[in-house]
Amino acid sequence: MKAILCSQYCQPDDLVLADVPDPIAEPGQAVIAVKSAALNFFDILMIQGKYQIKPPFPFSPAAEIAGVVESVGAGVTKVKVGDRVIASCDHGGAREKIALPADGLVKIPDSLDFDRAAGITVVYGTARHALEDRACLKGGETMAVLGAAGGTGLAACEIGKLMGAKVIACASSEEKLAFAKARGAEFTLNYAKEDLKEGLRRLTGGKGVDVVFDPVGGSYAEAALRRSHGRDVSW
Repeated sequence: MKAILCSQYCQPDDLVLADVPDPIAEPGQAVIAVKSAALNFFDILMIQGKYQIKPPFPFSPAAEIAGVVESVGAGVTKVKVGDRVIASCDHGGAREKIALPADGLVKIPDSLDFDRAAGITVVYGTARHALEDRACLKGGETMAVLGAAGGTGLAACEIGKLMGAKVIACASSEEKLAFAKARGAEFTLNYAKEDLKEGLRRLTGGKGVDVVFDPVGGSYAEAALRRSHGRDVSW
């Protein structure tokens, strides 16, 4: 089978397409024929040796996959051959097939295409953990989302709205803000045109926001916190 391999720390353009042996489902495992693999920023860090997880060479990037169960090992009852599934795998998803613990697979409906399914686990899992477990976001609260047009930013807008919050999407262009508004943001703030701190003051009637969701960091983090009277979720 084909796999995209990182054989030494490198840039994305230095990754190679190579032939590797097909995986075999060991007891408790399932082999998934990968239909889509999602890439995240940490994949770039991983192939450069700048991430906390450092797989042995050679390895394939991509920590999220969607595909079809091709075979199962002994003792597997959760999934069967032909099931459409998604999985989080830390790395190794950028290949035609992958063997993973069957207990970690999640079945997906036929109505969800593989491309969208592959990108669910990391960004939506991250946003939900941040808002539910770290910020303890409550219905009726106001939340500012920095970098709102990015993967986790969009997920935060969607999940924040579902949790009943008033979502302020903050980004650097009108195109990005329109994208975030279509995903659940009630208000928008272009911090390339308006001071972030003053903009949040304006949009909240001087009260400030309850939660700041910041997946970006940098110079905007402090400005957002200065208009917050609640909790910050950043990393």
